[in-house]
Amino acid sequence: MDCIQKLLSGFSLDLGPLKEPLGFIRVLEWVFTIFAFATTGGYVGATHINSICSVDKPVIINADFGYPFRLHKFPFIVPLCNGNSTTYYLQGDYSSSAEFFVSVGIFGFLYCTITLVLYLGYQQVYRSGRGPTIDLFLTAVFAFLWLVCSSAWGKGLTDVKWATNPEHLAENCKPNCTAGDFPSMGKLNASVVFGFLNLILWAGNCWFIYKETPFHRDPNPPPTIEEGGVPGS
Repeated sequence: MDCIQKLLSGFSLDLGPLKEPLGFIRVLEWVFTIFAFATTGGYVGATHINSICSVDKPVIINADFGYPFRLHKFPFIVPLCNGNSTTYYLQGDYSSSAEFFVSVGIFGFLYCTITLVLYLGYQQVYRSGRGPTIDLFLTAVFAFLWLVCSSAWGKGLTDVKWATNPEHLAENCKPNCTAGDFPSMGKLNASVVFGFLNLILWAGNCWFIYKETPFHRDPNPPPTIEEGGVPGS
């Protein structure tokens, strides 16, 4: 309780940093980080193939899938023309790149929240200690993580598109089915875009945080000789 009281007593809300690049960019990072992991972690989709046993009324077969894209765990049943049916599974496990991307987004969201509290409520504490230096280091780490996870998830998404391509799936169950509608991938495409936007934001923010660190302080100007003075006098 004493620690909580000390924290609350030292809190002083100041919205001024939001008008500066340091705070404004951090808010943008906070928003785009939410978009990045939400568009991936909340995805549920389906690819479609058509059963052609009945010419008058083709049966649409839905092969559902979603995050974390362990596709080999998603079955779909294809009816055969003899009245029986066969169960097929989507192929591939792309959970590692998807979960890595979402994890970076969640931790980035938490870090943005913590630093915004420091910027707006504990500005003196942040600037008086090693706050800017630690902030610079962690922001650079997150910028690197966004580069790695966005690249990995971009490749993973390409593989997911191939594995859920209805034309590819129809080849496995011919002659009983044909390709149907492609799955909607708009949210997943947006997630990769948000990932690289976060890379730009976090990498660019390093410069503004660097300006707050002791490394950017101007050196003391050399003493000047008073005008008209005689050297050595």
